[in-house]
Amino acid sequence: MKIIRELWDAGRRSQRSVGNDIRPLVRTCCIDMMLLEDLGKRLFRERGIRVPAGRTVTSPGDLAGTSAPAVIKALVPVGGRGKAGGVVVTRADDEVPAAVERVLGMTISGHLVRSVLVEEALPIAREVYLSIVIDRSAGVPALIAAAPGGVDVESLPPASVRRWPVHPFVCVPRYAAWGAARFLELPGREAEVGELLRRMWELFVSLDCELVEINPLVLTTDGTMVAADAKLVVNDDSLFRHPELPAPTEEGEGTEGEARREGIAFVRLDGDIGVIANGAGLTMATLDAIFDRGGRPGGFMDLGGTDDPARVRRAFEIMAGSGQKVVLVNIFGGMTRCDTVAQGMLDALGSMPTRPATVARIRGVNEALAREMLLSAGLAARTDLEEAVRDAVEASWA
Repeated sequence: MKIIRELWDAGRRSQRSVGNDIRPLVRTCCIDMMLLEDLGKRLFRERGIRVPAGRTVTSPGDLAGTSAPAVIKALVPVGGRGKAGGVVVTRADDEVPAAVERVLGMTISGHLVRSVLVEEALPIAREVYLSIVIDRSAGVPALIAAAPGGVDVESLPPASVRRWPVHPFVCVPRYAAWGAARFLELPGREAEVGELLRRMWELFVSLDCELVEINPLVLTTDGTMVAADAKLVVNDDSLFRHPELPAPTEEGEGTEGEARREGIAFVRLDGDIGVIANGAGLTMATLDAIFDRGGRPGGFMDLGGTDDPARVRRAFEIMAGSGQKVVLVNIFGGMTRCDTVAQGMLDALGSMPTRPATVARIRGVNEALAREMLLSAGLAARTDLEEAVRDAVEASWA
């Protein structure tokens, strides 16, 4: 009981000290297995959470009986589909097959779109946000509510976001469910919101989730609450307990699979700054520095120790091909020589018809030579991490 109390007190302290910024919570759960939306909605439906009527199709020929208005959604295990053109709203029947054909075959953040979800278009009155997520800084789950919901929820000001710690061995507390309903301006619907959160919690616990998110939770013009999206992220170390879930392939597809085949660890996030560093601690420190500066990492690679320019080149090519607007390379050369990394970067950039904005912070063995090599190619080469992060974040805003 002492351990439980310590966890609970840590969660409540975190609520007071960290505030209501949604970004540090949601971003922590992008390293495990994200379920495709159609599977997430089937799981919602099985637990009594209302979702739009829809079906999964793999070609325009599967659309018999489908009529507009309809929403076409790319089924890929990444966020940001809407901004990438992977979500299309159709208003006329003849627009549906064309939209499906256009979305199928797209590549979104390194993932080929092989199937799409075709859903009824909802008559939307309001959109809000609800999620249950692991708050790693507090060591407990957290309930998050925000208004409005939608694609830019992570950019909401703190006053638009509220969160409550959740006891890991109990459930979403009643005071939190009622507080969320009132914060989202749903008077008289506290019990309904509480029941929705109870069902979300059941999914969160039973599937060993890192995140169960509804964004947006739509209030239709007739007052019905509908989960217009379903995002579930499962801890992949628990998959042996869940034969009902699809097992990931040995190597996977998209950028993660490509990196894995090369023996490179790549983790995708939801931003637009790709980080290549050597060593887990340096990589995490770089991500934190980007967040602190107001940037959004889109993925990271840990090179470890290597003196193979070809391997550095391949890592850079994979990162650049993952859709990043900026690539930040942060190397502390001990076992790894800085000039080796610089040569690999230059080899990669020289073969790219279109290259991302690139910033490097190089320290350690042969650092002067490495900076000279990069500067001669017109690349920013810093010795100070804060300066390199500032350059990368400003480039991502340009």
